[in-house]
Amino acid sequence: MKKPENISEYIGLFPNDVQEILEKIRMTIQKAAPDAKEKISYSMPAFEQNGILVYFAAFKNHIGLYALPSGHENFKEELSKYKTGKGSVQFPLNQPMPFALITKIVKFRVKENAEKAKKK
Repeated sequence: MKKPENISEYIGLFPNDVQEILEKIRMTIQKAAPDAKEKISYSMPAFEQNGILVYFAAFKNHIGLYALPSGHENFKEELSKYKTGKGSVQFPLNQPMPFALITKIVKFRVKENAEKAKKK
């Protein structure tokens, strides 16, 4: 399978129902971080602004969101109902996507990356 070169190609690899969810996640991230640039990194959609903000990826039964450890630690309570790892969370495809939570996480990461960039 050819690796996608951009987020549109990535989304196009999935069934229509999953494409719809992925596109809504993409738009949610764009709205929360309008100055972020899209890219493919580690074969996943990613957004960067002063460094990577978040990655996301589709799997058979869930959407993975990767906001690096800090993005997850700061939202531990809200993420507690989902399966999580050190820097990842799985949003099941058979449940409503938490777009408001994704927005909060992305905005947190924008602020965090901006603060790190100022210190450099």
